[in-house]
Amino acid sequence: MLQAFQDVWRSPWTRVAVFVLLVYVLWGWLHTLASVLIMVSLAYLMAYLFNPLLDVLQKRGVRRGMGILMVLCILAGMVALLVFMLVAVFQQLTEFVGRLPEILQSGNELVQSTLRRIRGMSDVPMVQQYTRELSTLWKDNVAALSQNGLKYLQGLLQQSGSLVVSFTSTLVQVIFTVILSIYFMADYQRINQSLVRFFPERWQPRIRSLSEQFGTAVGGYLRGQFTIALLEGTLIWIGLALSGVPNALTLGFIAGLFGMVPYLGVIVSIVPALLLALSVGWTQVGLVIVVFVIANQIEGNLLSPWVLGRTTNLHPLTVLISLLVGVELMGIWGTLLAVPLAALLKLLLQNYYYPSRLYRSVDVKILPAENQNL
Repeated sequence: MLQAFQDVWRSPWTRVAVFVLLVYVLWGWLHTLASVLIMVSLAYLMAYLFNPLLDVLQKRGVRRGMGILMVLCILAGMVALLVFMLVAVFQQLTEFVGRLPEILQSGNELVQSTLRRIRGMSDVPMVQQYTRELSTLWKDNVAALSQNGLKYLQGLLQQSGSLVVSFTSTLVQVIFTVILSIYFMADYQRINQSLVRFFPERWQPRIRSLSEQFGTAVGGYLRGQFTIALLEGTLIWIGLALSGVPNALTLGFIAGLFGMVPYLGVIVSIVPALLLALSVGWTQVGLVIVVFVIANQIEGNLLSPWVLGRTTNLHPLTVLISLLVGVELMGIWGTLLAVPLAALLKLLLQNYYYPSRLYRSVDVKILPAENQNL
């Protein structure tokens, strides 16, 4: 009986099937304990991100407890700044919703006058026909956008009360996460060593190496992407403000907030920027396009290669797909854990699956060209 079991276990496909079954069972447990595991994971991630700063402070004679207090003060300052920015953004968003009919009307008049000017400059029947059709199409779309868009935005503002309630319920989880992170930061090295001791002794060197690679990939990505998003939002804010576009702070904040996801900040913020610029004039529309093109080029060709290339080799497409999967599975918390899990999966594939006999021993037989249509 034992020999038969050993013979079956020698098959790599049996081990893969057992591994898949274990992952399925573990996934069920994860759903049951999702909120607790998310708080613990975020607390550990916070401790990891601030541990280099704590080590530097310790080397300069600052006690670790005092360093943790300084970190908490930094976090409190960041939260206060975020609240201040959100208040300003909410005020500007309210103003934008109130001015939306006026903005659309101004944009419609500008487009219609431009089309009339084109018709007056040309007697070609085709030009006359196309400009009339375009004028009608634009007028209908603006009317639909004015009705549906205004209702949607007003609904979002009316839901602000429920958002406050949701934020209050989440605040308890945030407080527990911060408390856990304090313990993680206080005993970071000891906790790491204890986690490594869970594994067999002969595995521990490899686990330490894998942990270091994982830390480099995830920590480098998070620090780098935060830097990129901050710089991108600042560039768009300054560019739009200099171009005379209203609500430049709101648009810059949106670009920076969504800039944590590659290319999403520009995509999300350019549409309201063009609408606001259209209410001012074609010059501002052109300047908005120039600002976003320059910001996108700086991000793609300068900031991303320079910042992320020095810290991690996660491809932007990998990041984007992992974020989409994370949002689908775990909601807003999934956006925070998606990239670390994707980095861990990539390291596991590189260190264990690709060098394994299972990966290298698969023999794929390719039919000759004359038999491929059978």
